[in-house]
Amino acid sequence: MNTKLTLTIEQSVIEKAKKYAKEKERSLSNLIENYLKALTKESSSNEIELTPIVKSLKGSFTAPKNFDYKKELTNRLSEKYL
Repeated sequence: MNTKLTLTIEQSVIEKAKKYAKEKERSLSNLIENYLKALTKESSSNEIELTPIVKSLKGSFTAPKNFDYKKELTNRLSEKYL
């Protein structure tokens, strides 16, 4: 059952939201309803459910404390593509 809801929102935000909804070919009401559903979705955990294989690998690798993931990734990608 749908029920009407009145909100007070800045005019500029409303205009941007209407433009976004139009670009996505959806109604503003639909966007807001889906956003509220996502916010209030009941879940036992906010974590992504892991597959059995990933669960079995979890904790099998411990990186050094000074390990810089971004730097290492940049180096590996540079070696591969440059």
